[in-house]
Amino acid sequence: ALRDAGAAAPGRGCCGDWNQTWHANIPGLTWCFQSSIIAWISCAYLWISFPFYYWYLRHRNKGYIRMSRIFKAKMVRSLNNRAGFISLTARGRIKSLFKYVLRKMIYDIFVVGGLVLGELVLFCLVDHPPFFSKADNNPSVSSRLLWKGSQQALGVDDLWPVRKQDSSEEIVAWAEREWKKSQKAEETETLLQAKHSQSGPLLRMFWSMFGTYFLLSTVCLVICDVFLFSTPKVLSLFLKFIEDQAAPSWLGYFYAFSMFLLGCLQTLFEQRYMYMCLVLGLRLRTALTGLVYRKILVMSNASRKAATPGEIVNLVSVDVQKLMDLIIYFNGTWLAPIRIIICFVFLWQLLGPPALTAIAVFVFLLPLNFVITKKRSQFQETQMKHKDERAKLTNAILSDIKVIKLYGWEKTFMEKLLGIRRQELQALKRSQILFSASLVSFHSSTFLITFVVFAVYTLVDKTHVLDAEKAFVSLALINILNTANSFLPFSINAAVQWSVSFHVLVQASITIRNGTFCWSKETSPCLRSIDLSVPQGSLLAVVGQVGAGKSSLLAAVLGELEATDGCVTDTAAYVPQQAWVLNASVEDNILFGKEMDETWFSRVTEACALHPDLETFPAGQKSEIGEKGINLSGGQKQRVNLARAVYQKASIYLLDDPLSAVDAHVGQHIFEHVLGPSGLLKDKTRVLVTHTINILPQVDNIVFLVDGMISETGSYQELLQRDGAFAEFLQTCPMSQVCTSAAATSGELTKAETTQNGRVSTAPPCRGRDTSHGDNTLMAGRSAPCPSYTRATGLTLCVYIVLSFTCQQAMAFSRGYWLSLWTDDPVHNGTQQHTELRVGVFGALGVVQALGRFACTAAVLLGGVLASHQLFLQLLSNVMRSPMLFFEQTPIGHLLNRFSKDMDAVDSVIPDKLKSVLGFLFNLLEIYLVIVVATPWALMAIVPLTVLYAAFQHFYVSTSCQLRRMEAASRSPLYSHISETLQGSSVIRAHKDQQRFISKSNFLVDENQRICFPGAVADRWLATNLEFLGNGIVLFAALFAALSRTQLSPGTAGFSLSYALQITGVLNWMVRSWTETENNIVSVERVREYLRTPKEAPWTLNGKLQGQVWPTEGRIEFRNYSLCYRPGLELALRRVSVTINGHEKIGITGRTGAGKSSLAVGLLRLVEAAEGAILIDGQDIAQLGLHDLRTKITVIPQDPVLFSGSLRMNLDPLNQYTDADIWTALELTQLKNFVADLPEQLEYKCTDQGENLSTGQKQLVCLARALLQKAKILILDEATAAVDLETDVQIQSMLRTEFRDSTVLTIAHRVNTVLDCDRILVLENGRIAEFDTPEHLIAQKGLFYRLMEESGLA
Repeated sequence: ALRDAGAAAPGRGCCGDWNQTWHANIPGLTWCFQSSIIAWISCAYLWISFPFYYWYLRHRNKGYIRMSRIFKAKMVRSLNNRAGFISLTARGRIKSLFKYVLRKMIYDIFVVGGLVLGELVLFCLVDHPPFFSKADNNPSVSSRLLWKGSQQALGVDDLWPVRKQDSSEEIVAWAEREWKKSQKAEETETLLQAKHSQSGPLLRMFWSMFGTYFLLSTVCLVICDVFLFSTPKVLSLFLKFIEDQAAPSWLGYFYAFSMFLLGCLQTLFEQRYMYMCLVLGLRLRTALTGLVYRKILVMSNASRKAATPGEIVNLVSVDVQKLMDLIIYFNGTWLAPIRIIICFVFLWQLLGPPALTAIAVFVFLLPLNFVITKKRSQFQETQMKHKDERAKLTNAILSDIKVIKLYGWEKTFMEKLLGIRRQELQALKRSQILFSASLVSFHSSTFLITFVVFAVYTLVDKTHVLDAEKAFVSLALINILNTANSFLPFSINAAVQWSVSFHVLVQASITIRNGTFCWSKETSPCLRSIDLSVPQGSLLAVVGQVGAGKSSLLAAVLGELEATDGCVTDTAAYVPQQAWVLNASVEDNILFGKEMDETWFSRVTEACALHPDLETFPAGQKSEIGEKGINLSGGQKQRVNLARAVYQKASIYLLDDPLSAVDAHVGQHIFEHVLGPSGLLKDKTRVLVTHTINILPQVDNIVFLVDGMISETGSYQELLQRDGAFAEFLQTCPMSQVCTSAAATSGELTKAETTQNGRVSTAPPCRGRDTSHGDNTLMAGRSAPCPSYTRATGLTLCVYIVLSFTCQQAMAFSRGYWLSLWTDDPVHNGTQQHTELRVGVFGALGVVQALGRFACTAAVLLGGVLASHQLFLQLLSNVMRSPMLFFEQTPIGHLLNRFSKDMDAVDSVIPDKLKSVLGFLFNLLEIYLVIVVATPWALMAIVPLTVLYAAFQHFYVSTSCQLRRMEAASRSPLYSHISETLQGSSVIRAHKDQQRFISKSNFLVDENQRICFPGAVADRWLATNLEFLGNGIVLFAALFAALSRTQLSPGTAGFSLSYALQITGVLNWMVRSWTETENNIVSVERVREYLRTPKEAPWTLNGKLQGQVWPTEGRIEFRNYSLCYRPGLELALRRVSVTINGHEKIGITGRTGAGKSSLAVGLLRLVEAAEGAILIDGQDIAQLGLHDLRTKITVIPQDPVLFSGSLRMNLDPLNQYTDADIWTALELTQLKNFVADLPEQLEYKCTDQGENLSTGQKQLVCLARALLQKAKILILDEATAAVDLETDVQIQSMLRTEFRDSTVLTIAHRVNTVLDCDRILVLENGRIAEFDTPEHLIAQKGLFYRLMEESGLA
């Protein structure tokens, strides 16, 4: 009858009887609708989907399906279900959907439902992978990984391998191709434009690579917004249903499920967008890290001058992360304004013209947020500038910690670092205050807009009634508006931070014809008018005084200098003057990526005098070398360096004075077996920079340099016959060094000659190994860092924070409850009573809440600054107080990671996440309270959902923390590799071994991404599940409200539902913030882990030497003294007993590894005595503070060290001397003229490690530094090894004069440098072999006499 009436009614078709479906107490579908729409909808879906699915199958080859038993069962069950469904629908004539369900319940529910359930179970079972599948492992289901992570410790093998499309090899190769294309486009644009952006090619490269993928993610976000704006419309209909008691009950349930469905769809599309952004971010990070690494390998000297390893690590660890953040927030810059416009349109439809006041408030707040964000960005730029300065200085301190400890400069450099840190924290503090104001502005904007709109709406016209629908739907829209508004400052902030970081990113014969070279385009030429030709297979010696340009000439041949004129052809294997070794095994250092050839390896190590060393190393050639070769002597490092070059079998060899760091007889052995006419390289082209004069007659040609120009070229005899500058240079050298010694040995070496006792590690080569307690330690008590952070913040401040959060959340609850009472006010004569009171109290509560929010937010963020200051102070103090053994065992990459990434987390991330955790926690408690107060029965659903929430959190947090620790551990080897590559880039380029280092970088990046990707997938897993839980709470809150609508006022229902709609975001962000906090709180643990490491003795001891002048004479007494570098290893010094009188000049000599440098190590207490004692002027040095001891002794170490800074700072770090004193010291060390010619003289900026000075000049600067101090005890540890003989003679004469009242200990390879000493101490295998005057030792014809013979002096 209804069908016939519907058909007969004018203006209605057979399928359009709306009353039958919508307005009936039991809704039904018309026969026409069932026969047409429902019957054809599945077919239409298949027809529409078919082209897309066909395209997908054609372009994504998944292989051939296996006809397994599971697959067959799925197909049979699926066909049975379809047949059953067709037979049921064929019965037709469904007049009422509900009646039909009741009549066919047994068959439809139990039979069909059972079949569908069985099909569901079957499809949950994993099928066998297809044959010939080209698909990668699909990591989309992470539940198994999360379950495993919650039950046991995860390892790298438990994670999915990096997908091919995400691997460094694919991504970086793609990026390089696109970069070349963008550069070509840039060149074309440059011809058309006078000015162009340096960032243009890089941006175009990113867009061409990832633009399509990014647009697809944007489509997901737009679809998500469609569902987002549909929810307030459904809420409006639901509140009308609550108010209309005559409305059918099923409508309430329909609206409740509609809100649930819309929320779930919004979740799916939003999480898909987030997943795509995170994958895109990881790919961008891979591309940028790869490009930065490749840039390191081709950086010019000018570029290296501007970028230290610390800055590069900061770039890769911090700045690239800013770009990843920008990807997520970028769409907010254009989508947020569209959201805002849609909100205003909906508000106009709801409230009419008063909605325009929302625009006024919004327009007022928008520039305020922009001003705050802009001002904050200025502070952030300042902070990043200080952060880079801190990173640079930290890297310099950690790299040269031995020198800092030798001089007792720890406090000075700590003060410099803390001074930079104070400036950084000052900028951070101001930035955090502005951030608090920005957050309060954001959170208060909801209240301000609501307050102004409701006040204008109700006060302008008394007939305007603020009912539940208008109030709470408006509130939902304003919340969306507020979220959109929040996207703008975050997006702009991310863009500003990224732009600051972005500019850092954009930054067989030899022939030289008329070459002019300089270290950078801004400096004057260091080589002029160079014409050089080296015939194939010849040996060319380059000779000259310190600073003449010898090392610069090799750098020019390598292409390391800027060529302003002329041309250079070919490059070669390179042995730098300062040896560069990898943190790897001895074998890996020598092979340098080549295949092992046992015979050739043995020949090379024997020729380079390494056989005895390998025999004494604990693990032989497998023994691990510490970073920068910290556990090798200078001679051992140089010989490993030389062996690496020889093993490469290159056609050209460039050798920068490799004999300076070895004993004379070892040097003779190396020359005869490697470099000389009968050596392994006799058929190779060799360019040898040398100060060893006695080998010159055996070379083919000599180039003599004077002030950057070639003065003379020819053979040794030709140059002597010319009687020019070279002959004059030889006349200034000792005659014994000019002639070839007939007594030079053939280089038969013994173990005692080459052993560096007890310093080489037995650990297998493992670049990523953290010997300082491990980065990847999984602690049972994850809460341990929290009390430490709380103590660093201050207990009083923590209590204040909790109370302030409680008060402000109570104000928020009161404001919402007051609004619900307002909307429930009865309407008399078309108006509500007490409107002014309602508006006034509502506004007052909002203002108090805003002030409370600012107070608690600022307290958390500023408390974070206090905690950061304390933790940084602890970290710096603990690291600086650690002994040298700690630095030998701990890779610098791990320490840099603590000072950069971990401190960045402590500075910014942890306070921000803690603020979020507390805010969302109190917000969640408020939402639960509102829902339970409004609908007590909802507690039945809230409790199990909360249990599920806790379970999800447990699974996620335990796994996520492990993944975060693993990711942090995988970063350290990458940073170490980058730092190592930057320091040895010239050697890598000379060996043309860039590809191997690039491959290792790719591997390390992929290992890091292998851990990052499961973390990103786990994040999406958590977000999806939590939002589904939140949608479930919304569903049950709406269902119970619909059930209780007779007892529930519309205001209370709106109050409950508007809060429930916020719970998805609150749940998600709270767990995410909690997890981020727990993940990042590990940084506190990592920073504090050095509390547990062994420490040195106190720097100063009260009561010792107070008011005393000590030492007065410089008398040194060793009493049965023994020294061991590491427990369990052999003694480096064995029962040494000797007395050195005050003002005496003592030469210390012996073969390499005899223990010469160990004497200095013991005297300065870099390593404490194994037994015995050392007395200086009768005072046991073990009873003194380390600084009390070390500041009284001046050391000039074997490796000259300069820090990044002015020349004056390097000469006088403590700022104790006048300019006149400094110029006097420079004059005495032959440096006055050189410094006077520099552009800024004493303020001349030395680059990191003093790379813009030659090694000889650096040693002279160190000598000038010692002259300024004029201590009573002076130790020269091979101090003149890198200077020419003439300069050496002048320096020795100067030292005798200036330090005539001091005790001087001279450790030297060159025996001639100690011949004028009062007495000579000869060491052998850690024991005193001889100790007497030079005359007596020569007369005895013992070990010292043999050393003289080997040096050609006897």
